[in-house]
Amino acid sequence: MGRQIGPKAKKFRRFGERRTGAANDASVKKPYPPGVHGKTRRPANSEYGRQLMMKQKIKMLYGVMEKQFRKHYREAAKGDGKIGERLLQRLEMRLDNVVYRLGLAQTRAQARQIVNHGAIFVNGAKVDIPSYAVKIGDVVSVNPRKKNNGYFTALTETIKDRKDTPAWLLFDATKWEGKVTAFPKREDIGYTIDPQVVVEFYSK
Repeated sequence: MGRQIGPKAKKFRRFGERRTGAANDASVKKPYPPGVHGKTRRPANSEYGRQLMMKQKIKMLYGVMEKQFRKHYREAAKGDGKIGERLLQRLEMRLDNVVYRLGLAQTRAQARQIVNHGAIFVNGAKVDIPSYAVKIGDVVSVNPRKKNNGYFTALTETIKDRKDTPAWLLFDATKWEGKVTAFPKREDIGYTIDPQVVVEFYSK
């Protein structure tokens, strides 16, 4: 199955999450599932339905396809500790997500485009693969040749006043670069998701 397309705000409303913080974001203005029964609809209450819904929600939030998601899960299952937490760490440390978390894009979909267009460097070298896994110590920056284009120029004031960069990232607005200083923690993610439910789904 390919990447999901269609009205993004409806997908976020379906799972009760915000797509962006913008006031005109439909997922913010209408914080209930889409459709004529959105305000009264109840989620599936079967165990399988609950697990499937959580998996779909996490895939939607991070914009990953089923094949990619399964790969992340398999890799997370190889290490020590809680598989669910490692799964979220892997998703958070994708390059497109880091670009989004640094405030260089308003959505992860936009972050993927920025990366695809060669606007992002990792440790001084261009990386145009959105799924690229950053590591602790990596420096993610804007391609110097792209800094003065209209998109990044428009972000200047927003970036300068940014206050919500996650604790595991250190952003230098004067250099337009961020450093990965630690693994992301559960409290850094900010979504109402339970990765352990996904572990239960795949453990059957």
